[in-house]
Amino acid sequence: MFKKKTEEVTTAPQTTVAEAVFEPTPDLFEKLDESNKNAEKIAYESKTYFKDAWGRFKQNKMAMAGLIFLVFMIVMCILVPVFSSYSYDGQDLNAINEMSSLAHPMGTDYLGRDLFVRVMMGGRISLTVGFAAAAISMCVGITYGGISGYFGGKVDMVMMRIVDAMYSIPDMLYIILITVVLEPSMGSILLGICISSWMGMARQVRTQVMTLKEQEFSLAAFVLGASKKRILFKHLIVNSMGPIIVSVTLLVPSAIFNEAFLGFLGIGVPAPNASWGTLANDAKRFMTTQPMQVIWPTLAICLTMLALNFIGDGLGDALDPKKK
Repeated sequence: MFKKKTEEVTTAPQTTVAEAVFEPTPDLFEKLDESNKNAEKIAYESKTYFKDAWGRFKQNKMAMAGLIFLVFMIVMCILVPVFSSYSYDGQDLNAINEMSSLAHPMGTDYLGRDLFVRVMMGGRISLTVGFAAAAISMCVGITYGGISGYFGGKVDMVMMRIVDAMYSIPDMLYIILITVVLEPSMGSILLGICISSWMGMARQVRTQVMTLKEQEFSLAAFVLGASKKRILFKHLIVNSMGPIIVSVTLLVPSAIFNEAFLGFLGIGVPAPNASWGTLANDAKRFMTTQPMQVIWPTLAICLTMLALNFIGDGLGDALDPKKK
């Protein structure tokens, strides 16, 4: 028989290491000078959303060029009619259809009126109609689209069907009918443009609100007891302002073009007032003999619309946080 060999396993006794007591002494420390106090500090400038967007917007050279031109045009339209020695409706039958000169930088029209003053005065009306129509359309579109998108269901269905029905009618038909019925004036043109331009804004705002109302910040506001009105206007609309601002910027050149088109058709602002469209309409009979009378207001329309489109594209890039 074999006897099973047993091995004794000796376990080394565990030794407890006493924690050494650290006693700091003055010679272990070194006083830092002023230059090293903030050596490990991470310097970061706090920026708001719109301040950061403005920084990105300034890097877009075309957008900045458009903004500078637009500001220059607005200042000229305000100051030139005020400080010029000529009035926009003053006639001089001894200076009919003159070419450009020092006295008349853009020449005169068929009644001897200074074209430079009239183009700047026309810019007042065209730019006022453009910006006012965009602002009114923004307010109506935000309210209508926000309510439709937030409440959803049957409310959304009814409100969007109304928009679809109005969308089926061409924009210019609205403007022409309202202008003819109410007689041509700045107010009737503005009303017609506003009625035809708020629907696109309403659709865009509705889409933004329907997307954002399911986000965590919206649900948190609801749980904390915020009212529906506060959630809609203080949370959802505010967080949709980026796309809204871009759309408003692009609404301005559209409104200016519609006003100019009406003026060219002869149903713009009544004489002696002038917009860029009515100036082009007045000069079309002299297109072969005095082409500059048509070119000046047309050039003002084209350059202003081009500047506004550059600004809109720049804002679209600057307000999009996904783009660097």
